Parts: sequence; structure tokens; C-alpha cells
Amino acid sequence: MSKRALKILVVDDDEGLREVLDIVLSNAGYNVTTAASVEEAQSLLERELIDVVVTDLYMGRDRKAGLRLLEYLNENQPDTPALMITGHGTIESAVEAMRLGALDYLQKPFKSNEEVLLRVARAVEKRILLRENRAFRLDQSRTAHVNTLVGDSPKFKKMLDMVRRVAGLPSTVAINGESGVGKELVARALHSLSPRAEKPFVAINCGGIPENLLESELFGYKKGAFTGAQQDKEGLFVVADGGTLFLDEIGEMPMALQVKLLRVLDDGSVTPVGGLSSKAVDVRVLSATNRNLAEMVEQGTFRNDLYYRLNVIPITVPPLRERISDIPLLVRYLITRHTKNLICKEKSLSPEALDALTRYAWPGNIREMSNVLERALGLSDHDDIRLEDLPAHIRDLPESHPPQKPIVLDDHIDLESEVAQFEREYIQHALEQCHYSLSKTAQRLGLTPRTLRYRLEKYNLSTE
Repeated sequence: MSKRALKILVVDDDEGLREVLDIVLSNAGYNVTTAASVEEAQSLLERELIDVVVTDLYMGRDRKAGLRLLEYLNENQPDTPALMITGHGTIESAVEAMRLGALDYLQKPFKSNEEVLLRVARAVEKRILLRENRAFRLDQSRTAHVNTLVGDSPKFKKMLDMVRRVAGLPSTVAINGESGVGKELVARALHSLSPRAEKPFVAINCGGIPENLLESELFGYKKGAFTGAQQDKEGLFVVADGGTLFLDEIGEMPMALQVKLLRVLDDGSVTPVGGLSSKAVDVRVLSATNRNLAEMVEQGTFRNDLYYRLNVIPITVPPLRERISDIPLLVRYLITRHTKNLICKEKSLSPEALDALTRYAWPGNIREMSNVLERALGLSDHDDIRLEDLPAHIRDLPESHPPQKPIVLDDHIDLESEVAQFEREYIQHALEQCHYSLSKTAQRLGLTPRTLRYRLEKYNLSTE
């Protein structure tokens, strides 16, 4: 994070001291703003994202002005470090300032400008550390049961090669693939292989949060912006500053938020809900979806300009049914991982069970396989996982792929009729594999539910 992206608020009724600190801190590269009173400082804090506050203790005849500002920060912005500066220091006021959350306590006149810069640098370091700790907690809450990238099939190797090639670039990456294929794992790999690896990786599911909450989570909010906003909160763009923000299920983002996201991507600054000023952020944005965004653009449900802004580098994660040779590797990895989580004896997989797992089409991909193996490992009474330990819809499945119709070339081929017949049979087979779930069938075929319903009506296919 550059110093210019860090905003320091200097609060003092002495105009000369404000100007001196403004010059010293600005020359050091910080973005400085000043206030001559507690009231003016509070007004600025309500409108702007401030990283560090440097405040005088006495202002005019108010001998507790600085302490009142600390109380305000403690109540509304507890993560904002403050430095207390005064020429009237006493042990009592120093203790009270520390109790109210002051990070440090300095007397004026200062010994040197370097001393001020050192104390401010420590406050900035604390601010950044708090953000990174929050990002780490968010990350840990999402990664407790995450697989690593496992596979050596041709399609998977090609995808991994693409990840390695683009990881070091600053460009946005759109990760496409069906539900459960491991799109977030790919995003994490892009982050860990990038120059941002030591900075936060923050992920959010755009489809799992209501629109009003999603806006405040992404961009933050100011106190009083809406009912329940009792103190300022930094958004995930600010938390991820210097690192990577992963927007999962981006296709579910409402149009109104798409406009605001596009603005952040274009100018690199974020404005909190209820805020009047923006804050510069340096964030690489990765997005993922199991929906066809190009089709959504045509339907008018996704912004064309945002689509091209996010889709600078597209990466497609192949579904499990297209990397059958990876299944034995994934099975072994998942069994080992679940063994540790369940604290039980590691078990092998019988040939018959492995054959069934290989024949199954896995509409839920790796996530579904992980759940199946966890269940089998926990319930099996044998030293290995056998065919009878698997769910009935997997062990009784005769084949995993739709029947292939032979191509017969003659002089009178009706191509449209042949394609329509193939498409009808393929959709029918997908419906059966997904147990007639419209949402799962649409995901597996890479269609929107609306498009799938249109084709079901077109081919007179039943969903029961």
C-alpha cells in the first residue's frame, strides 16, 4: 500500500502547528487533511475514510477536547489509531488518553520531525495490521475445508499452466466453471503465485448476501448510513488493499451494484455507503461464475461494460466429468483430508467403488465427491470403502455419459433436424443425471434457468 493512499487527520486549534504537520507528513508521502476543532474532525470522520488521527489534547479553553475525540473514535471507529499531542502533558492525562485508546502520547515542541514520522509510521503499521488480521479471519473462516488443486489430466494441466502464466499480471481474471469445480481454489492459486501473496486474500459470495448488505460489505459504510449502522465499518475493498478481492458468483450481483463496482475498477477508489469522499485502493479483482455472462449481457441482466472489464483474462475450470483420469488422485486426497477431520483410520477404496465413482457424471463436481467420500468414510464398517457404502444413485448408475449417436453421411442430411435431435437427447440425459433439478441441470449444461426452460418447451421435455 502506498503512503499516498493513507489519509492522516491532524486536529489542532493552532494553525501554525497544523501547517507544520501537514508539510512534514505530506513531504513523507502521506495524504493529509486537517481540522481546527473536535467538531470539525468528527464531521470529517463521518464523511471520509481516515487511517490515523493525530490530535492535540487541549484546544482553546477545552482541556479535554482531545479526550472527547478519542471517546468518539472508541465508540464509532475503534480500529482507527490515534496519536495524542500536547504541550501540557501530565501523567494523569497520558493515562486517560491511553485508556481511551490512544496509541502514543507526545509532547510539543517535538524533538525532531523524524520522531513524529516514526510515531505516525507505527500507527499506520497498526492500521494495516488490523486490516490484514480481519482479512485473515475472513480467509480462515472460508478455508477450513478447502481442497488444494489436484490433477494431472491434459485439460487440468492446461488450466494450471494458464494460472501460472497470468498469476503475476495485474489484470482482472474471470474464472468460469460449473458449481463445485474449485473456482475459489484457482483464485487462491492466482493470489499465492502473484506479487501480492503476502497481502490479504479476501473472498465474498455475491449470491449469498442480500443486495443492501452486499453493498455495505464491499464498500463499507459510515455511522448512521442506515438503521443499525452504529459505527463506521470498512468495506472488503479497503480490507483487501494491496492484495486480492475474489468476487464469487459475480453473475448474481444486482445491476445497481454493478455500476458501483465498475466505478471502483475504473478509478481505483471506493466510497462507503453514506460517505461523501472516496478512498484510493490497490486491489486486484478476480471474479467467478457458473453462469454464462455473455448470454446475460444479451438478455440485459449483466452490464456489457462490466463484463469486458472483468473478462480481461478468462480461465475455465474443467468439470470433473471431463477429467476422469484425475478421479483416483482426487479420491485419495479427499480420503486423507477427511480422515484428519473425522479423526478416524484412513481407508482404501475397493476397485468396485472406484469404478462406480469413475462412471458417475458428478453434476456437483469435486464438492459433491467430497461430500460422498466423507459420508462413506464416516459410515463404513469395513477396513475399506466398498460399493455398498456409496449412495444408491452412484453405485446403481449403468453409465456416466449420454449415448453417442452414430454419424451417418448420405446425400440428404437435414442438419438442423439432426442437431435438434442430439440436443434433445443430451438435455434429457442431463435431466436424468441431475434428478430433474432445473437449477442443477442448467448449471451442468452451462445455461441459465430461463434458457433451459425455453428449450424444455421447445423439445416438449418433461421435468418429472
